[in-house]
This record gives sequence, structure tokens and C-alpha cells, in this order.
Amino acid sequence: MSKLKKGQTEFVRWMGPLLDCLRALGGSAKPKEVSSWIARELRLSPEITEATIKSGANRFHNQVQWARQYLVWEGLLDDSKRGLWALSPLGWKAHLDEDAARVIFLGRVRISQSLRKQGATGDTVPISETADAVTPEESRELDLLDILKSLPPYGFELICGRLLREHGFEDVEVTQRSRDGGIDGYGLLRLSPFVSLRVAFQAKRYKDVVSRGAVGEFRNALLGRAEKGVFITTGRFTNDAESEASRDGVVPIELIDGEQLVELFQDAGIGVKPKTIYEINHAFFDEFRREQ
Repeated sequence: MSKLKKGQTEFVRWMGPLLDCLRALGGSAKPKEVSSWIARELRLSPEITEATIKSGANRFHNQVQWARQYLVWEGLLDDSKRGLWALSPLGWKAHLDEDAARVIFLGRVRISQSLRKQGATGDTVPISETADAVTPEESRELDLLDILKSLPPYGFELICGRLLREHGFEDVEVTQRSRDGGIDGYGLLRLSPFVSLRVAFQAKRYKDVVSRGAVGEFRNALLGRAEKGVFITTGRFTNDAESEASRDGVVPIELIDGEQLVELFQDAGIGVKPKTIYEINHAFFDEFRREQ
């Protein structure tokens, strides 16, 4: 079997656990649920789960996304619904160890090389040559995230207020910059005709991680002013920050990181236009490549 370069093997090791995760969760899950499940079940260290790549994205989650991409090409995952990873009928039955995952990877490499030799253009099979490569899906998400990061602070707060309004909040207001007191805005979330919550939000254009301390400071600002908080960032949250947000006996805080933020903009159609993209189903053609 051909040897893989250093870096190419890193996402291959998550293919089997990814399938195991989806089976355990009933056949489908959100991308972050998959990464969290794998990290928890395999007891991965923070060194693995919190490292970043050049783009600023989480390196481990990026590798899991590459594993998912290869499983889609192999016909083991159904990618018909955006933002949801689901097993195909073949995927339900497939159990991959690392050697079997390498076979899938090398098979895609050979197909890609063959297509390139034949002069094929367009979307052949974008091979991940290094651990820092981004998937095609991630590339589109990073474009939107880069735009959000480029906004001035108050502009970002305003557009986050717009986002909350588009997702069902009422009476959304962005506080004056000189008087925010650690809170960038408020909104009313009506749960029923009889029950509503006053929600405060904070919107920060972070490039890297949001610490536990930042979440704690936001909670202190919430006391007596709101019944729930939403912390929105273009970056990501440390594990300690997530623990702080869900701590018992205090005002609950929802955390929206950069990846979730992009999904929310896409779901609401804010600043984006839908576009139909046809992706080649390489697994379909595999049967026709077999020698007769």
C-alpha cells in the first residue's frame, strides 16, 4: 500500500469514528455535534481539539470535515441537506478501521490523478494534501466570516441585531456604544402568547478564542438586566468558556461561534444569495471504472 505523507493521514483516522458517531446518534447530526462526540468518546486532549490552522479555523473540526467529505464521495454519507450530516444506507452498514479508511483515501487520490492526466477541468476531487487545507464547503463559509470580521465594531453589532430580528426576536435594540455597560443590545424572545424572555447580547469580532473570563464578565453585566444572554463571536470558544456558559445556578448564556454564525446568516438569507451547485457524485462512476 502506498505511504501517505505526513498530514494526509490525520483526517483519515476520523472516518471510522465519524460513522460510529452518526450511528450512535440515530443516523444524523450537526457538524459540531459530530466533532464533540468524537473528541469526547476518544478522550482527545485539548492539544488536538483546540489547535487552529492558518485560516483561524479549528484544526480538529477541519479534519473531521475532510473525513466527512471523503465519506460523501464514497457514498457512505448523504449530503442532500445542508448543515446536517447523515448516513446513507451503505453508511449504516459500513465499519471502518484506519486501514480501510486509507484505502478510501488512496482510491480518491488515484481517481483524481487519473482525471488530471486526462485533462479534466472543474471540480475533480480536491485532495487534501496537508492538514491545513480547507474543504470546499469551509472555503465558502470562511469568505462570509472574513467579511463579518472586516466590519467595524458598531457595524458588527448592528448586523447581529438584524440577525436576531430575522430569527424571531422582537423589540431588538443596539445600545449606544458609550453606554453599553458590557451589553451590546437587547431583544425580546416570545416563547408563547403568555411567556417571553428579555435577552441581552454581546457581539465581538474575535479572530481567535473567547476565554472563560470574557463569558464571565458578560454574565456579570447581565445581572438584573436580562433573563438570558447570547454571546456572538466570529471566533470560537474554549472548553472552559463553554462550561462557564452552562454553569448551574446562574443566568444562562447561549454561545454562537463563527461557524454557527455563518449558518445563521445563511438560514436567514442575510447578505447571501442562494446558488445551485452541482457536485459530481464520484461514487456513482466507480462501477463504470471496473475492468470487465
